[in-house]
Parts: sequence; C-alpha cells; structure tokens
Amino acid sequence: MQGQLDMEGALTARDRVGIQDFVLLDETTEAAFLSNLKKRFSKDLIYTYIGTLLVSVNPYKELDIYNKKQMEVYMGVNFFELPPHIYALADNAYQTMLTEYNNHFILISGESGAGKTEASKKILQYYAVTCPSTTLLNTVRDKMLMSNPVLEAFGNAKTLKNDNSSRFGKYMDIQFDSQGDAVGGHILNYLLEKSRVVHQNHGERNFHIFYQLVEGGEDDLLHELGLEKDAQHYNYLTQGECAIVSSINDRNDWKTVKNALQIINIDEINTNHLFGIVASVLHLGNVQFDSDSKGHALLNNNTELRWVSNLLGVDAQSLQEGLTYRKIEARTDQVLSPFTIDHAIYARDALAKAIYGQTFTWLVNRINESMENKDPSRKTVIGLLDIYGFEVFYVNSFEQFCINYCNEKLQQLFIQLTLKAEQEEYEAEDIEWEPVQFFNNKIICDLVEERHRGIISILDEECLRPGDATDLTFLERLEDKMGNHPHFVTHKLADKMTRKTLERGDFRLLHYAGEVTYCVVGFLDKNNDLLYRNIKDLICQSKNAIVRECFATVDPDSRRRPETVATQFKSSLLKLTEILMAKEAWYIRCLKSNESKQPGQFDEALIRHQVKYLGLMEHLRVRRAGFAYRRKYDVFLKRYKPLCPATWPHWRGVPADGVEVLVQHLGYLPYEYKMGRTKIFIRHPRTLYATEDAYEKCKHELATRLQAKYKGYRAKGEFRKQKEAATKIETCWRGVQARKEREKRAWAVKVIKKFIKGYMTRGQAKCTDNSEYLAFVRQNYLNRLKNTLPKTVLDKTTWQSPPAVLTETSELLRKLHYRLMVRKYVRGITPQRKAQFQLKLLTSSIFKGKKESYPQSVAQPFVDTRISEQDINIRVLQMIRNEHIKYSIPVIKYDRKGFKPRPRQLILTQTAAYVIEEAKIKQRVLYTSLKGISVSNLTDSIIVFHITCEDPKQKGDLVMQCDHLFEFLTKLCVIANKQNAVKVVQGSIKIEIQAGKESAVDFTTGQEPMVYKAKNGHLMVVATRARTR
Repeated sequence: MQGQLDMEGALTARDRVGIQDFVLLDETTEAAFLSNLKKRFSKDLIYTYIGTLLVSVNPYKELDIYNKKQMEVYMGVNFFELPPHIYALADNAYQTMLTEYNNHFILISGESGAGKTEASKKILQYYAVTCPSTTLLNTVRDKMLMSNPVLEAFGNAKTLKNDNSSRFGKYMDIQFDSQGDAVGGHILNYLLEKSRVVHQNHGERNFHIFYQLVEGGEDDLLHELGLEKDAQHYNYLTQGECAIVSSINDRNDWKTVKNALQIINIDEINTNHLFGIVASVLHLGNVQFDSDSKGHALLNNNTELRWVSNLLGVDAQSLQEGLTYRKIEARTDQVLSPFTIDHAIYARDALAKAIYGQTFTWLVNRINESMENKDPSRKTVIGLLDIYGFEVFYVNSFEQFCINYCNEKLQQLFIQLTLKAEQEEYEAEDIEWEPVQFFNNKIICDLVEERHRGIISILDEECLRPGDATDLTFLERLEDKMGNHPHFVTHKLADKMTRKTLERGDFRLLHYAGEVTYCVVGFLDKNNDLLYRNIKDLICQSKNAIVRECFATVDPDSRRRPETVATQFKSSLLKLTEILMAKEAWYIRCLKSNESKQPGQFDEALIRHQVKYLGLMEHLRVRRAGFAYRRKYDVFLKRYKPLCPATWPHWRGVPADGVEVLVQHLGYLPYEYKMGRTKIFIRHPRTLYATEDAYEKCKHELATRLQAKYKGYRAKGEFRKQKEAATKIETCWRGVQARKEREKRAWAVKVIKKFIKGYMTRGQAKCTDNSEYLAFVRQNYLNRLKNTLPKTVLDKTTWQSPPAVLTETSELLRKLHYRLMVRKYVRGITPQRKAQFQLKLLTSSIFKGKKESYPQSVAQPFVDTRISEQDINIRVLQMIRNEHIKYSIPVIKYDRKGFKPRPRQLILTQTAAYVIEEAKIKQRVLYTSLKGISVSNLTDSIIVFHITCEDPKQKGDLVMQCDHLFEFLTKLCVIANKQNAVKVVQGSIKIEIQAGKESAVDFTTGQEPMVYKAKNGHLMVVATRARTR
C-alpha cells in the first residue's frame, strides 16, 4: 500500500483556491476539471492531485517553492496533509519504500515543454538534500545530479515547443539501502532521435553539445579539432536557421558540462576522444559531393575528410572509398559499386548518426559505471521515468510514430495498474467491485505491435523484402492488411470527407488521445538505419578508443541483418513494461499552460487537449468509480467523534461499531456508504463535505467550551501558584533586607569610629589611625577644587584654601593650573594678534609709568596705516617710488617761525620720514639724521623730532601734533630702529630752530587742551589732567 492518505487538508482548503484533489469534485466533468485547474493556476498553485497522481501545470516562471525550507516542511508528512507539491509525492514514495521495503517508480509524462525534465530534476534534488548524508553518499548524489547536464547536452535540443526538449527517453533507478541512504543509480535510455544529427526542421536546433563546443570551447581545443568559433560554418547546425537562441547560454553550459564530466569519472583522455567524435560529426556534415559524367559521386574537397579521418583514427583513403562506393560480395569476390550523390549523402548521414548514437549509449554506460553500487546486499529502488510525451506535429514521421506507440503502452500500463490497485483494495476490504467503464487501448497497441500483423511487423517485412521496396509500397501493404481496422485509415480507405484531410502518402491512427496523421516518407530508411558494410568494417578499426569500444560488439564476419529500429524499440518497451509492472507506481502528469511560454497565460483549448491525451479524465473516473473516499475506522472515528454524543469524548468499544453509531447519528443513507473490514467507504464527496462542514462547526463550539474550561483551570492554578510564590518571596525578601540593614549598621559604626580617631590624630604623622581620615580629607579637597578651578588667567582669587596637610600640594597644583591656562591662551593667539601684542609690549617698555595718557591707549588696537595709498598724491608716490611705504598718518606741523599749525601727511618709508603738503615734499628726514625724539609726560600729543643740523641753511627740529602718538612712535621705533631715541620729558623741551638758534616747547596743565605761542616766544602746550580709575 502507498501509506495513509490524509484528505482532510484538501477538505478544509477547498473553499480557498479551488480543490486540491480532483477526486473531491462534485462533478467529474471536463468543464469542472478545467475550471478548478484554472482557478488554482491563477494563484500560482501549479500542483493538484487526482488521488495519488500529481498534475503539474508549467507556469513558465520561477516560483519560490523549491528551497531547502520547503523540502524540510514536506519531509515525513502524510501525502494530503499539506498543499499538493512534487516534494509530497517524492517523500511519500520514499517513506512507503522504507516502510514496506519494496520497489517504486515515478512516471513523469507530458508533451514537450510541459516541464518533465524539470520535474525529474526537482525529485533528484529532493532526495539529494533530504536523504541521510555521508561523504560516500554525497559523491553518489553528486554523480546523479551531474549526470543531468551531460545527458541534456548530448540528448536534448531546441524544438519549436521547448528550448530544452529531451530527444530520448530516460529511466533512472535510484538505489537505496535498508537505512534509506541513496547508494547508487542506473540509467536506461530509449530511442535517441538520431535523425536530428543530420536534419532539423525550421526553428529547431541540433543537440546542445555541438553549439556548446563551437561557442564555448577554448581556442586551443577548437584548433586541435579543426573547428571555428562560429556555428554558421557547419551544415548540420544551420538547417533550422536558429543557431543562436537568446534563452540558451551555450558558453556557460559548456563549463557546466566539462565540470560534470569530471564528476562522473570521465578522464581527460576519454573527454578529448568524446569531443573529437562530436567534432568529427560536424566535419562529416561539411563533406560535399560532386558528380562525374556518369552521375557517380566524387569528393570535391578532401580537407573536411582528412579532419574526420584524423579525429576518428581511420584511414582517409578507405573512408573516402566507403563514402563513394558500396562493397558487394559475391561468394569469394568483392565488387565496388559507385554511389550516386544521393547514396553518398545517405552513407555520410548514416555514418554521422551511427557514430553519435553509439557514443550516446557509451556515455550512458559510463555514467552507470560511475554510479554503480557494488555492495551485493539487497537494495530497494525508486525509478524515475522521464519519457517523451504524446507528439502531434504538422508533419509526423517515424519518430512520432514510435513516441506515440510508447505513450499507448504506458497508458495501457497506467490503466492496468490503477484498476489493479483499486480492485485489490476493494477485495481486501470485502467490498463488491463495480466494473469501471473506460477506453481500453489494447486494440491500438495490438494494431502497432501484434506479431506478423502489426504495423511494426509489416514495416520490418518491407525493409527485408528483396526488390524495390519503398515507403509507398509499405503504405500499400498496410492498406491490404488493415483495411477494415476501426483505428486505421488512409487516403485510399477513407470516405470522401476524410479523404480531403489526407495526402496520398499518409496514414492515420486513432490513438486513445486522438487522431494523428503520419507521413510514410522516410519510414523505411529510418527503420533500417543501416551502415554500409565497408564503412562499418572501417569504423571497427578506429584508433579513437570510444569509437572502437562502441563498435566492438559488431561481428565483422556476421551476415545476419541487425534488428530494425522499431523492433529494438518494441523490445525495449516490453522490457520497460516488465520492470514497471514489478514496482509500485506513482504518476506525475505535466501540462503546458500555453504554446508561447508566457507566464500567467492559461490556454484552455491547449489544456483540454492535453487532459484528453494524458487520460486524466479516465484516471479520475477510475478513482471515483464506486467510492470517492475511504478511511480506516480508527482514523475516521478519531476525527468525527465530536459529532455524536454517544462517541464523544471517548468510545469504549470496537472502532467499527463506533463508526456505525456515528454515521447512523449523522443520517447516512445505506447506498451512501459501505463498511469494509478495516475501512469505511463513502460514495459521494458531498456526503463527506456535509460531514466535514458539521465537524468544522462543532469544532469551533468544542474549542470555545474547552478554552473556557481550560482557561478557568489555568487561571485558578496560576492564582494559587502566584499567591504561594508571593508569600515565599515576601519572607525571603524581609530576611534579606534585615540582614543587609544589620550589616550596614555594623559597617557604619566602624567607619564613624575610624573617622573620629582620624580627626583626633589629624595633626600627627601618618599612621593606621589617621591614614583613612587624611585620605578622605585629600579626596574631599580635590573634589571641591575640581568644581571651583579658576576659569581665566586673570582670576587670582578663587583658588580653594587647602587644609594644612595639603598646603604644599595645593601650591604646586595652582602653579600647574595657571601654566596650563597660559599655555592654552598663548596657543589660541593668532599671528596677527601676536604681532599686535609685540608692538604693544614695545609701547609699554617706552611709555609705561612715564606718560600720563598711556593707560588709556592700551585698549586701542594699532592699525597698519592711517592713510591709504589712494589718499596720497600720485606725484608724491612717483617721487618716493623707490622706497617702500611702511606707515602713513595725518599730523599737524608747527612752523619754526611763529609756530603756526599746518596740516600735513607724515609718511614713513624704509629709510626716511617725509612731511607732505598735498603734492609737495616739504621735508625729508633721514633716520640717520634723527638724533632723538621727545614727548612730554602729560596727556598732550606733541612730538619733537631732534634733527642733526650741520648746514645753517638746513631746517631744524620738527614739532608736530599727532592724535595717535603711541601708535606712530611705536611704528617709527620699529621701522627706524630708534627704541632708545624716545625721551619722555617733564616741563619743557628745547628745540633747535636752525643751526645755532634755539627755542623751547613748554608744557603745563589746564582745564582745556590748547597749543599757542607764548609771550616769551616759546610754544606753550596746555594738557588736561589724566583721569584716575
């Protein structure tokens, strides 16, 4: 059995977004089926169940439902307990395998582009992550996972429907030991589409590996293989006219494939041989033929042929002969028969297909060798069957015939296994089996495979028949043998209406999924798939290790004709059927949501077509036949017992009796249910829905009552606990507080005693009695001092008075603090301010304590000059242009005769002082001739320049009045270096008017400042008294 199925999850979620299990649909119509599928798809719910079958709709976009967290959610959970997911199916198959220790397989089917390959990858990834892990097991898992990119590169291609379409069938067995560890694997491959190697339809590509090699291969490798980095150069890659596809990154895929080859243990030598074979196929495609005068094929360019012979390790001359001549043996003689161009092209393409097909088989075998588990102990397996879905193209050929025959066989198996499982369950439960009406496609399988009478047998006979057998003669044989078959029709056999839809070279089969028309052109060639004998003999001698190994099984002396492709495929299918019949089946049906691969689009017509040919409605009818729902008695009773007073809260008897009482109470009618040996069977979903709705309602009422009771019980218990805890806490807290209080008091007594002793001995030398007290005094003083430190350099009064023990320390700290403040102040002075201070310092050294008006001048800043150059006459500037002006100031000059005041400009240069009257230089006083400068000690602003007079005609001393006396004289002292020449005089200053003639300037104090000529002929200066602070 496949484990317990828990449908209740689907029941409770049915009103949210559709129904999670189609078995629970009220109506089993196609319209209801599609409506439910569309409703779920619109909310990105791409998975839905039909019993244990999983329906998957390709969303054509990334969904965040495949991460490790999601995997962990689905591990070990009952199948229907969570929303439908591929992980649920994978986990249930795994858990059932472990529980029942039997083999299982998962059949993944659907048409190209429906997501089959992705589904198989997701299952492999799930097992890789969730199964137990060791270093050895991780290696096996890596090989399983990395076999995918290798097989996709060599076996997948872009088609019109899918950019990564699998062009072969794949069955992989994952082997598990008794502990559930993945320990090995094995792959079987079916019907590789070899014709794609030599021909692609418009809009399609060859196998991925060719483009990956050309686009992604390293330059050195391509050079060794004789290839160019452009797919357009190769005939086998350009027939579909879409070598470059935006959705495919061949360069990145090339790196992935190279890495994967290393992981699956293909060494560097074999890897080089493998790429050599791929390159040889490309070179073969570029081999071109011309015809001679008799119509025989000739090779017109030996370059490509030489590359083929080098890469395959065969003789170039023999290869040329094999492609242009056929070897005919007549007893002991051998005759070479020349080919026409068509025969030569056939031989070339047959060689390319044979080499590629055999290489693909070799690659699968090597992957199997790398994953092989050599432990002889018994293993259980889960098989993954990822096989081509039903194909209906505009033109359907031999490949579509084989693929659709395969799908017929799998549908037959599917119905048989499903009916078998249902019938076995009914018999086990002693429930009468009701026959199910379904379409039995055995008639179609027999039409294709019946011995001596089936299509495959007739095709083989036509391939073996001597004479001119053609595709049309094959069609005629079919018409003769099967003219009356209800599922077979041709142009000749059809009625007038049907004949319009058929060409003369077509035949039509009515498959279980619908009608498919096949074109017989190419059937015989593709079924034969023969290599000419001389080419086969040549390839068997290849120096390429892989090619030699691939063709080693061919017996060169055998005259027996090899089996045809159709017969080989038929045999493979029979073996596959035997393998699958021995295993428990699980199914995934993949659907395409639309043809344009656009996210969010739901093409109802396309989905309806796929639902039909995948047989989903058939499967649903089988699952719904008789009874839609079944459940073990104990599980059913456990869930629904609250609905009946007799079974709630406990049923003491046998579960079956309890279920009978319960359903009678619920009013089930006799035809709505049956009682089996261990399970109850319910016929209609509506009956179950009504029960579930009643349960949901009852559950809320029960929950409310239970909550109320439980809350009351918890509240009372919590209150008692809290009260007891509070009493305990209070007792403990009081004890703790009392002990702390006692300790505090004892400590306080000790401290006070010490303090008193310390105070009493504070004047003595430091000892044990006063050390703590003195430390306290020091700390207390420093704390007070910290908060009352002087803030400025000028604050000399706020320093804290220290206790006697800290007098010396206090003085040291005071000096350090003042030095620190001075340092901070000095560092904060700008260069300009520093220069100002230096001038002020010079002024102070000259006038401090000597001239009464000095204190008032201290606060007045000095300026660079009192007269700007713009205010000096330009002629004066030109006359003194060679001397740099240092300072200018307006003054009042007193004449030597009569002391009449004259306003003048006084200019100090580097060498002299100039007295200027408008545009004239009235007097030039060289600093060298300036023997002294005199000012009074009063508040006046009179300045006397004492000038050396050697010539009687030379002017004498200069008497001036200047409002900025201190600034002017300080500047003059700096410029002329005359700091010692300034004299502060008391009473009177003698002046020399001219050589030999003297006078004087007398100074006195008065109410108002005045300057005038006194009666004695001297200059009288009256100054006011300086104000005292």
